[in-house]
Amino acid sequence: MATTTIVYDNNVSETTVAISEGDNLWLPIDTLHNSTDWELTPEGACIGTMCIPIPTGREEEFFAKEESLFNLAALERHMGRPILHDEPHSTWLFGRSTTTHVGFQNPIQAPDFTLPDLQGNLYSLSDFKGKKIFLVSWASW
Repeated sequence: MATTTIVYDNNVSETTVAISEGDNLWLPIDTLHNSTDWELTPEGACIGTMCIPIPTGREEEFFAKEESLFNLAALERHMGRPILHDEPHSTWLFGRSTTTHVGFQNPIQAPDFTLPDLQGNLYSLSDFKGKKIFLVSWASW
């Protein structure tokens, strides 16, 4: 059997049970977690608390049910992540898009702090939760 190399979030795994078909990479559902950390739940494909629902009506793009296979490349395309496939070497590289990185996996959250305005009134960052703010800072050094 041919070995397929999967590079996913800087983790490299090799498997002999993957099936490459053009732009699709089918993995047995029971091995998906070992190569990618994704798990299939009723909510969709999940890593930790982040779940990506499988689009209704497009299940055939993601599942080959008779063979218990999941199309990892379809999930990555659905999330807008870049994919590189080197067919001669049977290697798949899944990258991170800016949207996926910030929006799904590592949201950036500032710590709460309190500062006075020019009149001495105290304001906390948490006072503006849910609102867009423009924060300007300055230092003399």
